[in-house]
Amino acid sequence: MSAASSTPTADGRIVLAHGGGGELTRRLVAERFLPKLGNALLSPLTDSAIIDVPAGRAAMTTDAYVVQPLEFPGGDIGRLAVCGTVNDLAVMGARPVALSLAMILEEGLELAVLDRVVDSIAAAAAEAGVVVATGDTKVVEHRRGDGLMITTAGIGEMTGEIRQAPDRIRPGDVLLINGPIAEHGLAVMSAREGLHFDTDLRSDVAPLNGLIAALLGCGADVRFMRDATRGGLAAVAADVAEASSLSVELDEAAIPMTRTARHASELLGLDPLLVANEGKVVVVVSGADTSRALAAMKAHPLGRHAAVIGRVTQARPAVVELLTRAGGRRLVQRPYGEELPRIC
Repeated sequence: MSAASSTPTADGRIVLAHGGGGELTRRLVAERFLPKLGNALLSPLTDSAIIDVPAGRAAMTTDAYVVQPLEFPGGDIGRLAVCGTVNDLAVMGARPVALSLAMILEEGLELAVLDRVVDSIAAAAAEAGVVVATGDTKVVEHRRGDGLMITTAGIGEMTGEIRQAPDRIRPGDVLLINGPIAEHGLAVMSAREGLHFDTDLRSDVAPLNGLIAALLGCGADVRFMRDATRGGLAAVAADVAEASSLSVELDEAAIPMTRTARHASELLGLDPLLVANEGKVVVVVSGADTSRALAAMKAHPLGRHAAVIGRVTQARPAVVELLTRAGGRRLVQRPYGEELPRIC
């Protein structure tokens, strides 16, 4: 992890000198990162990590995280960064192996906040079974970095043939999701706006690689998978329709959602289909394998509330329709922009 450090400053905050490459940088890494994230790949602090990848193909992904606030009910920017990268690998059918972690710290960030985020990164990585293999730390001037920003990249091992692709989707296939929607975006927005509800509204942020491995191992013909992050369930369904040139029908009554999330959506004037999730995967599976796939998902802790939420049809033109509780139909489209900014 490129230098950055920490003897606590007088007021327990990051200062520009922490990013200068000198003694303070060395201490920041040695005292705040390595004790929690250190491993055989990261601890030597070389310019890059050498990773053993079996002969064959590997998957690679990268993402940046700028969520505000940095900590929110159910998670924080650190857990979000690990889980988001792990999930992007897992939905491709890859086994996540290692991550890189680049942290941009703003001058004035409380070291106590940094410590909590690093603890969260370590816990999420352990939960997902990955290591932080390499990284970098930079410090920017006050009011130029929103406290903390993180960029991660991940490498995963492709353990078999890639079979999850939109061109494999067929009429009669069904759509499944592993649990209630809209919780992440609503939890972040509620924390940002200071909203409180009778029941806790918590982000669903979680690493999905274990659930997905169980699903792929059950023998069901999984056609396509995607985690429903920005743009929510609506964006994934729209991608399925566009890429396959087939229509998608979603059943509003079958889509899992907590009463608190529904109430928060109404209060904020948001369509929950468009709200981001960070622990939900949408799966398209052969109709003949519906029961097998659903049982595999329900057997995993992150899939206890899995449900069949729709189906693929031959209707033309290729659109996404929601079958409403009232018995009507309405078109579902991707959001034009981002309804909830800075949620991941």
